[in-house]
Amino acid sequence: MDSDRPPKLRTVGPAAGETDAPAAPPLHAAFGVNETAELVVDLLAATGLISPDKLALVRGRAGQSGSLAQAIVDEGVASSDGIARTLAVRHHVPLIDLAATGVAPDAAQQIPFHVLERVAAIPYAIENDALRVAIADPGNLHGIDELRIATRFPLELAVASREDILVEIRRLARATEATGARAALEAVELDEEELEGDDLEADDGISDAPLVRLVNSVIFQAAEDGSSDVHFEPHEDALVVRFRIDGVLQEVQRIPKRMAPGVTTRLKVLAKLDIAERRKPQDGRISLNAAAAGRTLDIRVATLPTVEGEKIVMRLLDKSKKPPTLEELGLSDEMRVTFAEIIKRPTGALLVTGPTGSGKSTTLYAGLSQINRPEINIITVEDPVEYRLSGVNQVQINNRAGLTFAAALRSILRSDPDVVMVGEIRDGETAKISIEAALTGHFVLSTLHTNDAPGALTRLNEMGVEPFLTGAAVSAVLAQRLARKLCSHCCEMYQPSADELLQARVAPDVALASDGMAFYRKRGCPRCGQSGYRGRIGVFQLLTMNEEIATLAVQKASRQDIERAAMGAGMRSLWDDGIAKVAAGLTSIEEIARVLVV
Repeated sequence: MDSDRPPKLRTVGPAAGETDAPAAPPLHAAFGVNETAELVVDLLAATGLISPDKLALVRGRAGQSGSLAQAIVDEGVASSDGIARTLAVRHHVPLIDLAATGVAPDAAQQIPFHVLERVAAIPYAIENDALRVAIADPGNLHGIDELRIATRFPLELAVASREDILVEIRRLARATEATGARAALEAVELDEEELEGDDLEADDGISDAPLVRLVNSVIFQAAEDGSSDVHFEPHEDALVVRFRIDGVLQEVQRIPKRMAPGVTTRLKVLAKLDIAERRKPQDGRISLNAAAAGRTLDIRVATLPTVEGEKIVMRLLDKSKKPPTLEELGLSDEMRVTFAEIIKRPTGALLVTGPTGSGKSTTLYAGLSQINRPEINIITVEDPVEYRLSGVNQVQINNRAGLTFAAALRSILRSDPDVVMVGEIRDGETAKISIEAALTGHFVLSTLHTNDAPGALTRLNEMGVEPFLTGAAVSAVLAQRLARKLCSHCCEMYQPSADELLQARVAPDVALASDGMAFYRKRGCPRCGQSGYRGRIGVFQLLTMNEEIATLAVQKASRQDIERAAMGAGMRSLWDDGIAKVAAGLTSIEEIARVLVV
């Protein structure tokens, strides 16, 4: 069959979320086995926008992985959406945004799941007695024939990005799993003893017990949605499940009250906790390969007795996730250059401060990734180890075995390190050892809980570190918060009045200066779950130590005096950095007011 000829498909006018794809000029190229990916590579080569070396790298990576299309996306040569748009033009098929259009449950059930997974397609609507199907590769004629055979409906095909289709397929699998588990549980009246039976004690994570499948579906959904924490909260009438996504809790489902003991028992079995102990808090861990979500998870589990029953909180740590770069953190250009210079120093201490969950450890990992090279020895001591870094020696704290931060630090300093990262300075002993290490030929990175950068210097003094050591050892302090990023698909521009800015707790002088400026605000769409936000970005304050500030630290000056001196040397406040990100359209004024104490 001529590769230039589009498949004969029944097509109609575009539905909601679809766009007409204009006709493309014929291409005279010999496509390989992966026609769609070769098409994209040939188009990129023809435009001259991508260097031949980059394209050669893509083909080389494809030879290793076996997928040219995935190599194109992995190397950043083209996005999944861009590939879908190209294929829609090439094959004269409408382009659809699945996130905006949505997937109708009745349509998704019309074709067997294993067929959808194999072909990379998802039915999204039934209209005019025809089944609308989004497909990643409209040139896959064998796959299209398989779809036709699998349903009694005539097909109307559209192209969607492979990434969006796979997300919907995984969501369909989870929904089917949870629905089946709920149905099985509802069909049988189980008492508490039955809910704690032997079928819950299988720790392989793949048991067919309905309650086990229900718990697994919740965990996999949390992994898929990018949740950092999962809360199982007993209420009077139900066990409420909430996910913390982008720092904000969202209720996702309610499990009937009678199933709560079984869910709690299953989670405690996975975490190797005492299922008979319900009066005291317990801590445990779960290691789970969430292959459906493409993540390897290390889950910390904490139980807490409440008046309604046991509450369980799970912290999800993605062991397969790579740390961000300095550019991805959200540091301003000037601050990023200064930060990069500081972490290259052979000695000194860099402290990152902020409340729990503000991304302090992630910032330190980004710094370590920047300086990690074979000729230096980097050792970290953490609780827990959140990212795995190749070439870095990472130590996990174990309090039960007596391996505390202070004990680990003493051993580390005898292991010839060049750079030491301390996950958190929690006590005076750890603080003293860390600061002294910064004065004895090591570069030390650590985190501290203070509201801003100047407060870190006074906090060290309060923890018993000698003031002259603080002034001599600390190179810089970075304070930070995490603000939710506006969804790029639905945010809208507006011009707030001075009164609106004042209501958002903006300082009066800043409000008057910003009157009439163009800002952005949230709106909400299916891609961001109607929240108006998607992802997070850091808001920073960098204090660089100089002679004046070091002198003030030695003199035990107040936080206010240190702040004035740092401001005079060019330090910006957290609020200033936040307003700059609002003006750049990265976040909203309401979000900055929420995360910053002003």
